[in-house]
Amino acid sequence: MMKKENLNLTQAWDKTYPRDERVDHCKVTFVNRYGITLAADMFVPRNAEGKLPAIAAAGPFGAVKEQVSGRYAQEMAARGFLTIAFDPSFTGESGGSPRYMASPDINTEDFQAAVDFLSVQDNVDPERIGIIGICGWGGMALNAAALDTRIKATLVSTMYDMSRQISNGYYDMENSEEARYEKKVAMNAQRTEDYRSGEYKLAGGVPNPEWLPEEVPQFVKDYANFYRTEIGYHARSVGGNGGWNTIGCMSFYNQPILQYSNEIRSAVLLIHGENAHSLYMGKDAYDAMMNGNPCPENKELMIIPEANHTDLYYKFDVIPFEKIQSFFEKYLK
Repeated sequence: MMKKENLNLTQAWDKTYPRDERVDHCKVTFVNRYGITLAADMFVPRNAEGKLPAIAAAGPFGAVKEQVSGRYAQEMAARGFLTIAFDPSFTGESGGSPRYMASPDINTEDFQAAVDFLSVQDNVDPERIGIIGICGWGGMALNAAALDTRIKATLVSTMYDMSRQISNGYYDMENSEEARYEKKVAMNAQRTEDYRSGEYKLAGGVPNPEWLPEEVPQFVKDYANFYRTEIGYHARSVGGNGGWNTIGCMSFYNQPILQYSNEIRSAVLLIHGENAHSLYMGKDAYDAMMNGNPCPENKELMIIPEANHTDLYYKFDVIPFEKIQSFFEKYLK
């Protein structure tokens, strides 16, 4: 048994979504290969028997399991799957120090560690495991699927490619050596200041909606209306409070993900909103995945009419759960 850290887990129902009485819920922990103990909500269909297909969910980038991934996980449990929604390393109830750091390697590993955990559960069929990645964890889920052959099906929802977004800026408007150089100069200056002060400066999270000027992009308003209102605010979330450390995502500048996504043989369903500001990343990720892929027949991009990026965080009348269920039933059979 892997040695685990004793985490302080909240046992009360403190989610931003209501409890579904069709499923049983408990908190679980598991360890990744860096020795970081991760916390997860486990959902099991009530009165389920035998070995079940299982799904691990995470995201969005800067969220905690109580906000979005748990919504997906609980709903899929109600539809017959054993599911977990986990907090990635350095965030939420999971371990990892210092807090509020992100890593393309460690966060990909978090998905693989979730598969490790599910693979040894008595009520899980280890040959029927899938994953769900939302927003920035959509890219990480694809990265994990390219590496972990135990993953039989991957749902990617309203995805970001965090390496691309951090390196190039939104809509690739900062995609130049000069722009990246200036950002790296600032980041490294901040590293010196952090080391001198003995603590990491936070970059700041999503502002309150009433603080935003009218001219800010609509997607910023959408984020504020989710993370900083009763719809989605949670005290442990990164994005809805102090944000990541200023240098917390620095390694994404020169550690791109999705290099071998076109070698994913397992099934992938990528869903994205027609009006999402991030749609270009989803489309490009799908095209790159299909370029010379040995198994193109089990890959699909589904565009949700009129939906924006955050609609797929929480709107059950927009998230295509019937399609998601049939996808996982087909490839986790």
